[in-house]
Amino acid sequence: MNNNDITTTTTTTRTDNNVNKIDIKLSSKARRKAEKESPEGVLKSKLGQCSKAGDVVQALKLYDEARRKKVAMNVDHFNKLLYLCSNGENNNENGDGEVALRRGFEIFQEMLSDGVEPNEATFTNAARLAAAKEDPEMAFELLKRMKSFGIAPKLRSYGPSLYGFCKRGDAEKAYEVDADMIESGLVAEEPELSALLEVSVEMKKEDKVYEMLHRLRATVRQVSESTLKIVEDWFNSEYATKIGKKNWDLNKVKEGFVRGGGGWHGQGWLGSGRWKVVNTHVNDDGVCLSCGEKLVSIDIDPKETENFAASLSKLACQRETKSHFYNFQKWLDQHGPFDAVVDGANVGLCNMHHFSFGHLNSVVRQLRELSPSKRLPLIILHVSRVTSGPAQNPNNKRLLENWKNNGALYATPQGSNDDWYWLYAAVSSKCLLLTNDEMRDHLFQLLGSSFFPRWKEKHQVRISASNRGPSLIMPPRYSIVIQESSNGSWHVPTVSTDDHEIPRKWLCVTRSKKKSLHSQWTSNSTSQGT
Repeated sequence: MNNNDITTTTTTTRTDNNVNKIDIKLSSKARRKAEKESPEGVLKSKLGQCSKAGDVVQALKLYDEARRKKVAMNVDHFNKLLYLCSNGENNNENGDGEVALRRGFEIFQEMLSDGVEPNEATFTNAARLAAAKEDPEMAFELLKRMKSFGIAPKLRSYGPSLYGFCKRGDAEKAYEVDADMIESGLVAEEPELSALLEVSVEMKKEDKVYEMLHRLRATVRQVSESTLKIVEDWFNSEYATKIGKKNWDLNKVKEGFVRGGGGWHGQGWLGSGRWKVVNTHVNDDGVCLSCGEKLVSIDIDPKETENFAASLSKLACQRETKSHFYNFQKWLDQHGPFDAVVDGANVGLCNMHHFSFGHLNSVVRQLRELSPSKRLPLIILHVSRVTSGPAQNPNNKRLLENWKNNGALYATPQGSNDDWYWLYAAVSSKCLLLTNDEMRDHLFQLLGSSFFPRWKEKHQVRISASNRGPSLIMPPRYSIVIQESSNGSWHVPTVSTDDHEIPRKWLCVTRSKKKSLHSQWTSNSTSQGT
């Protein structure tokens, strides 16, 4: 017997407490080893390997062998099997599609018969089986069954039924799934909204096309090329030329703009006749180079900002040492608010092989010049950045001391994530935030897709580095979001790359007959080149 696998009972001079701690440690280690080497543990490991390799045939062999040997299987075993069986595209390539589907349904029923309690992944995988069978009705019924078990569905749970109905062209059933999704408190993202938009276009459901465009505006803001193609298809369609009000109430349109903060009115399709659809760009002032319309900067409700700051504080306190973050909030109350906050680590390392205080100081001075009060911005740096490395240089020491004496430096403590600190400081101060961080990792996913992108667009300052030194890229003067105009025209932005030198593509859709700035600009460029 391995001595590590048993609880020691030998006499020892250590205290009973210490012995107990060691006993528990050895016991838990032994337990994990035993679980891993048990028939159930071996099966789980092998199924995991099959899942990574997409090998449904081997997984089914393992399952059949486990059934013969009466190996006790839990929900994880079954979920791996169902996932592999529902992976229709991969299975069809290997010629195993029909067998995988049939066996998948059998395994699902056997799991329920065995009394193994399903979870969300179980029902979602079963719904994917139904989708692979091209049976969205069954997928939707499985979703409802999941809810009857008291299991909260996720957005992915709705995909099999929603996409199945959309693919079939059954718009009404797709809307029913969408309504159930909303009832479950879930917010559709671009893939779901794009599918709903496409089926609405195909089925000539103009009110639903209008609704989906506004839902894309509210939650997605900028669309992918594939979604843009669906939008273009709608406006280029013969049916779309027949849709729209010839006369509308200007007061209601104005009220809609005020209520929504600008950029949309929600009064339905305005105007009549054929749409003019142009791929174009928007200049730095927000003027469309096709129709000449100036896009607006959409306001953010101050109450929304306050609520966001409160939720940010709550999340930070859950993930940081509570006393550390409370101390920071207290310090901020005493020294703030600021006109700008600097993500010191990101700026000091921007396009550098090593941390540069000179680089950081250059942008700090530029921000100070932009400040109405000529006040230094708040610089957030981890404590290690202000006590070691380049911070030991005499010039950098003097710089840090100056910032500190002016209440413009906060050193985040050991073990903390400074992202929470600089983001909270900027939101609570309602000020600019200087960072090149695109804020896309897990931490920022927690903040949701509704308010945060709007706040970031209006408050984030970026840095552009060149041989002449760093320069600031200020927030756009207009909102980069789908905009609906008072004359019925639309402007739809696409998702751009992180390279801010490449102009973003916009779709301009109007019913105006006037000559566009875009055509004037093009003709001027052509004439100058001849």
